[in-house]
Amino acid sequence: MSDRRVLVTGGAGFIGSHLCERLLGEGADVLCVDNFFTGRKRNVAHLLNHPGFELMRHDVTFPLYVEVDEIYNLACPASPIHYQHDPVQTTKTSVHGAINMLGLAKRLGAKILQASTSEVYGDPDVHPQQESYWGNVNPIGFRSCYDEGKRCAETLFFDYHRQHKLRIKVARIFNTYGPHMHPNDGRVVSNFIVQALTGQPVTIYGDGQQTRSFCYVDDLVRGLIALMETDDSVTGPVNLGNPGEFTMIELAEAVLRLTGSKSELVRQPLPPDDPRQRQPDITRAREWLGWEPRIPLEEGLKSTIAYFDALVR
Repeated sequence: MSDRRVLVTGGAGFIGSHLCERLLGEGADVLCVDNFFTGRKRNVAHLLNHPGFELMRHDVTFPLYVEVDEIYNLACPASPIHYQHDPVQTTKTSVHGAINMLGLAKRLGAKILQASTSEVYGDPDVHPQQESYWGNVNPIGFRSCYDEGKRCAETLFFDYHRQHKLRIKVARIFNTYGPHMHPNDGRVVSNFIVQALTGQPVTIYGDGQQTRSFCYVDDLVRGLIALMETDDSVTGPVNLGNPGEFTMIELAEAVLRLTGSKSELVRQPLPPDDPRQRQPDITRAREWLGWEPRIPLEEGLKSTIAYFDALVR
């Protein structure tokens, strides 16, 4: 990658910061763009003195004029607490942001990757979820600003590909965890760990039998880069996630055991439109990218707990 100039939007966020670090390690020059709504400078502070790294404050809902070879479009709040804070802006970030980044890629002839999400499957009737499944999404619910915004972004990417021959990649990211997660993002892994470390009750929503599949961030970043490096004929969408499936109760028990916490489990009502099951079928990722996750949940949780322990104590 020694001659590549790479733009990462949302680059100071949880996943984006890890992606920037990995790209720099492989020799790319990286332009990290973030408006710092959920991204944090501390996530990329250790990169600021790297000669190949540049940090720019910018909101992707406005056009961006730079010169790059590749674009990873990760800009968008991704946790319910954050994306529901300003749902109109969330939709704008997905839709206007996609239009602006696609326009930039078109002008430059650059290759562009969209960080889409498993939320495009909604509360799925098909399990595990394959990329051919069209989803079961409530278009007017509390989560719709994120779900439908990402679905529209995918539409835009494929229309730009068909109409303008743009080189695109679309990754559907499943639940990801690891260091640099925001401690107050309301996601289940960060919630459980922060609550356990600070002695608060660990909150279980619903009966705790709903399932998720948790992918460690290093594995995900490896998958994003592998997708970007595929032949131009590979557009996706491609599921990127860990097919290991765990109930919320199982995750909570693992966190309590690994933290040594005596926190009690408390129950709260299940939020509206919260999916009962989520598990990726990663056949495409295995066949097209030669990719699959390597890091088991317990190993990833230990690293994540160590990060939050230093943050909250």
